[in-house]
Amino acid sequence: MADEGEGARLEHMVAIACDHGGFALKEALKVALPDVKWLDLGTNSADSVDYPDFAGKLADAIKAGKAGRGILICGSGIGISIAANRHAHIRCALAHDVTGARLCRQHNDANVLALGGRTIGEAVAKECVEVFLRTTFDGGHHQKRVDKLGSC
Repeated sequence: MADEGEGARLEHMVAIACDHGGFALKEALKVALPDVKWLDLGTNSADSVDYPDFAGKLADAIKAGKAGRGILICGSGIGISIAANRHAHIRCALAHDVTGARLCRQHNDANVLALGGRTIGEAVAKECVEVFLRTTFDGGHHQKRVDKLGSC
C-alpha cells in the first residue's frame, strides 16, 4: 500500500498558501492539523489579493527546498491550481474528496494539493490533507507518465 503511516508525514515541512477565498480554510486546517510542520506563506486576512502571487510563493518555497509538499487554497481551487502548474517543478492537483487526494499522490506524484475554500467543507478538507500527506507515489507504470509531464 502507498501509505507512509501516521508519523512519516510530520517529519517534513508543508507549505500552505491561499488567497482571500481560501483564508478561512487555511486557518482552520492549521488548527485541525497541529502536528503538521506548516510554512505559512499567506495571505493573512480575508482582504482581496491575487491568487497567482501566492501560488508563486509556494512554488518558490518548494523549489528552494523549504518545503517538500504544499497546500494551496482559493475560492474554488481552480485558479490557484492553474497558477501553480505554470511552474515546471510543481504538479498540483485539485481535489474535492479523499479519493482524489490519494490518487493524485499514488498515480501522479502530485507535490501540491489545491482545495476550494468555498466548495469543500472543513472536515473533508482535513481528511484530504491528511491522506495527501501520508500517501506515497506508487511509481511503476505510473512513473513513465509522470516523466512525460516534464516534457509537455
